[in-house]
Amino acid sequence: MAKNLSNLRAPRKANTGRKRVGRGMGSGMGKTSARGHKGQGSRTGSSLMRGFEGGQMPLHRRLPKRGFTNIFRTEYTVVNLDRIAELGVAEIGLDDYRKLGLASSKKALIKILGSGELTTAVTIHAHKFSKSAAEKIEKAGGKAVVLGGETAPAAA
Repeated sequence: MAKNLSNLRAPRKANTGRKRVGRGMGSGMGKTSARGHKGQGSRTGSSLMRGFEGGQMPLHRRLPKRGFTNIFRTEYTVVNLDRIAELGVAEIGLDDYRKLGLASSKKALIKILGSGELTTAVTIHAHKFSKSAAEKIEKAGGKAVVLGGETAPAAA
């Protein structure tokens, strides 16, 4: 039979209404409102914690815990020299990292790593430099300025 506008029908259960709980015997959910008889889930205000397994020791407590998380750790946003080289700028200050898309936040602590090569002289302001990054910046004729006043040590 060919489908046309006269014999189109909605798929099964497409027009099923929302379950109306607690509306008496005629609702199809009857006296207990689909909660069953007695037990924890039948009571009002009942809510179980995530991962509750009926009183059995939950999985997150059965598995071994390992390691240590230092809550005083200082997290640095790392920027490699090859990313700075492809920007083609003469100087990068603290505000520029956010504008150039190198850091997600204005308050981020920046650490420059020495991955990649630097061909032009660039003055870079950052909170930390790796030894290789400081050497490559100095070799290219630029300056590695550690925020806080001092300059990073040149290649020894």
